[in-house]
Amino acid sequence: MAKAILQLGELTCPSCLTKIQKGVENQDGVSNVKVLFNAGKVRADFDEDTTSADKISDVIKDLGYEVKKVKVKETK
Repeated sequence: MAKAILQLGELTCPSCLTKIQKGVENQDGVSNVKVLFNAGKVRADFDEDTTSADKISDVIKDLGYEVKKVKVKETK
């Protein structure tokens, strides 16, 4: 497992948070999704055998939001 931390562009409303959270949660191999509205970040655990931080980023971009930075932390 790994943790993805994605820095987003500006989020303008709480419905943005819900849309992103549901979109990321629906991806296979992704769990513990948290969208931090004020910080403009998404944190999610993911199974590296199933998906990747880049795929999570692509989901967010496909929803119409900007992803400025992607960071991955290995977890045990």
